[in-house]
Amino acid sequence: MEAGPVRGVNDLLYFTDGSLAYAGRYRHDPGHHVHTHSFVEVAVVTGGEGVHVSVAGHAPLTVGDVVLLRPGVWHGYEDCTRLEVFNCCFATDLLHRELAWTREDPLLGYLLWTGPYSLERRGVLATHLDEPALAACVEHLDALERLRSARVGLHRGDIIGRLALFLSALARAVAGEDAEEPTSPTHPAVLAAMRLMEARPEHRWTLRELADRLHLAPGYLVRLFKCATGLPPMAYLTRHRVELAATRLLHTDQPIAQIARSVGWPDQNYFARRFKLHFGLSASVYRTRFSHDAARLVAGDVVKGRV
Repeated sequence: MEAGPVRGVNDLLYFTDGSLAYAGRYRHDPGHHVHTHSFVEVAVVTGGEGVHVSVAGHAPLTVGDVVLLRPGVWHGYEDCTRLEVFNCCFATDLLHRELAWTREDPLLGYLLWTGPYSLERRGVLATHLDEPALAACVEHLDALERLRSARVGLHRGDIIGRLALFLSALARAVAGEDAEEPTSPTHPAVLAAMRLMEARPEHRWTLRELADRLHLAPGYLVRLFKCATGLPPMAYLTRHRVELAATRLLHTDQPIAQIARSVGWPDQNYFARRFKLHFGLSASVYRTRFSHDAARLVAGDVVKGRV
């Protein structure tokens, strides 16, 4: 892989500076060890069978199953028999730039932003594709895989377009079987609240302050937020904070107490409880277990993770 959005060394995947998205086929037999990453990953099962292992538990996999994982979620595969997975990975920066509009779309907003957080899914969203939907997704992933060596400057629109087509097909499949999927556009106040909290995760947000900033009654904001995301605002903020903390544990040498403060939890004991509740591991165990697989983030350097 001389050029393109990623470079691989053995079973490590490197997202290079300026990368957008990546798609590639993998076979796991008998399995693949538990690992984590700081990008969004979508795994589409195209052959064989196995068991997916994550903080959400053990889930059998067959053809047509799909697992979407938010950054920081650890996972792996066990008891695989010629399990074939078509992986799609893209940096979270893409969500805040070229794909920022997906937050306002009821289907894509649920798939990428709120669905993996709601119903205590802890960053993992699973679904199953019927044959036509699977064929459509594979078509888009094949096209995205063919673009892996393309020059981003000349093919940026193609890469983003194919990724958007794949995600749209997947979002429709999730909407067809998930009763919690919202059916109307996300309320502007919910979008504003999400952006306010994400812009200042270190701030000691309260529901009252957030509602006042939006000129809404707290109870009304909670109802709007839960209708759109399945979560009250402060619960959404918690998910965002632990995800940020995981990235900083993986990619910096900052002390855990400093990371806790940087995401808005100066009480390290409280941070420890929230982190373990979400990831199933303490922050220190998480860092010890996974940080050796991750590159240190310095401005302009690569982002590395395992697929």
